[in-house]
Amino acid sequence: MKRSSGILCHISSLPSAYGIGTLGRAAYDFADFLAAAKQRYWQVLPLGPTGYGDSPYQCSSAFAGNPYFIDLSLLAERGLLDEAALSALDWGSDPANVDYGKIYAHRSAVLHEAFQRGRAQDAGAVREFRQQNRDWLEGYALFCAVKAHFQMRSWDAWDEDIRLRTPEGIEKYRALLSEEIEYHIYVQYLFFSQWNALRDYLHRRGISVIGDLPIYVPYDSADVWEHPKLFALDGARRPGLVAGVPPDYFSRTGQLWGNPLYDYARMAEDGYLWWRKRIAAAGQLFDVVRIDHFRGFDSYWAVPFGETTAVNGRWMEGPGMALVGALKEACPEVSIIAEDLGFLTPSVRLLLSQSGLPGMRVLQFGLHPGEDSMHLPHNCIRHCVYYTGTHDNDTVQGWLDSASPEDVAFAVDYLNLSEREGLCFGMARGVWASVADLALVQIQDVLELPGSARMNTPGTPAGNWRFRLLPGMLNEGLAKRMAYYAALYGRG
Repeated sequence: MKRSSGILCHISSLPSAYGIGTLGRAAYDFADFLAAAKQRYWQVLPLGPTGYGDSPYQCSSAFAGNPYFIDLSLLAERGLLDEAALSALDWGSDPANVDYGKIYAHRSAVLHEAFQRGRAQDAGAVREFRQQNRDWLEGYALFCAVKAHFQMRSWDAWDEDIRLRTPEGIEKYRALLSEEIEYHIYVQYLFFSQWNALRDYLHRRGISVIGDLPIYVPYDSADVWEHPKLFALDGARRPGLVAGVPPDYFSRTGQLWGNPLYDYARMAEDGYLWWRKRIAAAGQLFDVVRIDHFRGFDSYWAVPFGETTAVNGRWMEGPGMALVGALKEACPEVSIIAEDLGFLTPSVRLLLSQSGLPGMRVLQFGLHPGEDSMHLPHNCIRHCVYYTGTHDNDTVQGWLDSASPEDVAFAVDYLNLSEREGLCFGMARGVWASVADLALVQIQDVLELPGSARMNTPGTPAGNWRFRLLPGMLNEGLAKRMAYYAALYGRG
């Protein structure tokens, strides 16, 4: 990976007229801003369809795109929607925060209208898209249609014939819900059409996309419903153990994610085919894939189903290089970043070394006096990706406002922070000046935004994933300032 830098900003955080960031004009403007700022990478969070809790790390499909990101103005330009009618809808009152309730209330009806208007003119393109993606698309579309039929209840609460995917049940609901199935296929066609156009534009501007791949999928997902044998479920297709992480930097009671665990022994029988398909699909979306919670391939925290915290879990052995090697062999062209944060054992470090993948460092984790942390710039290595903070961290200004006086004083001394430069930019300078091949900074941090702009606080159930940029925040002056640092530290 050539020495370079980039910005972490999720699609949902972009400005738009309809309540959430999309793949429309603001995304192209953001690409122009990155190019002017001499940034070579744009990192986004997972792009899959979100559900309860709105977390992009709990997607109802490992392969599908999020309908929320389809730009409605682009559809209006094609005559598929009426812009005046769209503007009359209530998309939320605060342009700095996503109101997911309002988005949920209107998006489906709006996209159904676009489907009715566009299905005939797009029939040929949709047919080709359906053929190219039939391996995952047919099951996902059926899952969504049946879920709507059962008032959005989890698949384990559906009627038995379709819950267990009997041949008769599949045939019955495909016939009964054919129109809704066609709708969901069309929505995916719209998403991928807009995403591919945006990515082509980014490439023309010299910008590559880093995308996140959550290690787990939620229980109420098309993947678990369609492939239950790949997951550690009991005879009733319910999990006995679920995923999480033990108490750590972020939470004293750990993080109880609740995802079903994989049956890695069963997956190994076909050479981890589902995983190989998943990494290949991610390689079609992104230029670089960051595998979230990579340490879970070495060992993973398993919590008994029904627990209210992640404290009472235990470590279980993961597939290690058998799976990582299969992914690299199947898709050698896909560049991968290993998110190796958290409790790192010697075996986790060995797996990262054997994989040859770059790991991660986070500046905020290293700023404690008396600790010679691996996250400090002087301990950084070239073959890594260095962050001021990730989406799970506070903003740099939020950290400065909430960290202990001793930690802040250490940061000021260590990084020579000053009000003249700006403390946030001084922190960013710490990663830009490091030897790390790739330095990534949250967009909130170059904007010097407070902790209220934080994207996610792990272990908290509500109020996350809402941050949005306001129009005008990304101006020419900021781009020039970032370009100066990129040139100064050889990252331009």
